[in-house]
Amino acid sequence: MVLVPPSPKLPEHEATYRRLRDMAMFGELVPGQKVTIQGITAALGAGMTPVREAIRRLTAEGALILHENRRVSVPRLTASQADELAFARLALEPRLAELALARMDSAAIDRIEALDQAIDAAIAAGDTRGYLAGNHRFHFAIYDMAAAPILTSLTQSLWLRFAPSLRVVMTSDGEIGPDQHKEAVAAMRAGDGAALASAVEADIRQGIDRVRAEARR
Repeated sequence: MVLVPPSPKLPEHEATYRRLRDMAMFGELVPGQKVTIQGITAALGAGMTPVREAIRRLTAEGALILHENRRVSVPRLTASQADELAFARLALEPRLAELALARMDSAAIDRIEALDQAIDAAIAAGDTRGYLAGNHRFHFAIYDMAAAPILTSLTQSLWLRFAPSLRVVMTSDGEIGPDQHKEAVAAMRAGDGAALASAVEADIRQGIDRVRAEARR
């Protein structure tokens, strides 16, 4: 298990939650693999109390399963769960992108494009975790600008459930990406909300189709 450095800017319980969340989302905890609470505590370099609180929160959010033997795991997605996540993500995320566009200026778009360039570098380096973390940053840099906190929170919850399975697919088939980020950035530059929503939808569908195929094997 990879040792995750602590964040000095957050209270310990919140920093621990975010680090454990990222471990689940970006593939350091493999779906179906059971790990001990003590092992997580050692990997995070955190106290037992904040680790237990982080596990409790992530279990409530559906990102972890707490087993009777004091082990935890990231759940494997079933085909029906993948279908539910697909429906919800496609309903929320293109709309969030459209809402965000009205609040973007050229500087914001420049920052979003820079995030995509970092993703390109991760793809070129074969860095799956870097790609997944960068992809998350790219999407939520857009969604956070929508000023729709309920929709954004729901979307974050969906990503918690979906992202670990995408890591499994990319690891098993050896292909990182592709994405529709260039199309999304071009739509932002053009101020075209419909084109941005379409690019985000196409981007989501690519990942969903891969996860669905894996879940049905």
